[in-house]
Amino acid sequence: MGEDPNREGLLETPKRVVKAFKEYFKGYKEDPNQVLDKTFGDVEGYDDMVVQKNISIQSHCEHHMAPIIGKAHVAYIPKKRVVGLSKLARVVEVFSKRLQTQERLTMQIANTLMESLDAKGVAVTIDSTHQCMTMRGIKKEQATTVTNYYLGQFKEDLSYQNRYLRFISIAKE
Repeated sequence: MGEDPNREGLLETPKRVVKAFKEYFKGYKEDPNQVLDKTFGDVEGYDDMVVQKNISIQSHCEHHMAPIIGKAHVAYIPKKRVVGLSKLARVVEVFSKRLQTQERLTMQIANTLMESLDAKGVAVTIDSTHQCMTMRGIKKEQATTVTNYYLGQFKEDLSYQNRYLRFISIAKE
């Protein structure tokens, strides 16, 4: 880069970078299925969708190691048991803290929720900005990427997809 590595401001930079990378990529040491181990059956037969929206995402693209910043929206339809609400965001966090493509990230979250929760259906949407497009290359600062992945009833029944999409588009007041 042309910098002097012995300059005062850079002397501790290698240590700081290592510490930052451990935080950025801590998802490799976490098991998303373990996050979903504890479920609750005392929900009096609740069997409609549970939607959690606006879960912040900070990840890194595997092609440039540049940040991906955005929001995830997650829904599932329980069979007999539900999971604590924070666990949905934790699963998003585990997979986000790895080198990613947004497409794979969306599918990993959905597949894990479907399998671990034995859900009737799962929907995941991610809307994010890729810094590899905003800060370099094509430099389109306003461009966002949206990915969706549907499983079970969300894939088979468009009425579930439509309800889910309406729920996640409702503006916060």
